[in-house]
Amino acid sequence: MKSRHIAITAATFTALAALTTGATLAQDKGMSKSAEMEKCYGISLTGKNDCAAGPGTTCAGTSKSDYQGNAWKNVPKGTCVSIKTPKGNGSLTPKA
Repeated sequence: MKSRHIAITAATFTALAALTTGATLAQDKGMSKSAEMEKCYGISLTGKNDCAAGPGTTCAGTSKSDYQGNAWKNVPKGTCVSIKTPKGNGSLTPKA
């Protein structure tokens, strides 16, 4: 029974070491979630924007209409302008 406990403990430490190493490498390479994402305007549905959507709104979930031009969602970098909506493609800048 004692050897089983030691094996479980060793496996736990190994897993934690692997996770810590991965996180450290990600930081060392300058990788972060925000660095891999970009704001894309005009693609969110009503109340599904990620943050501030102009006058009358404060932050996440406050857009008043689908595909509101000044409401944005975070999307993977390089994909925004290829996202199609009934009102046109996504935009890297607020839409009128």
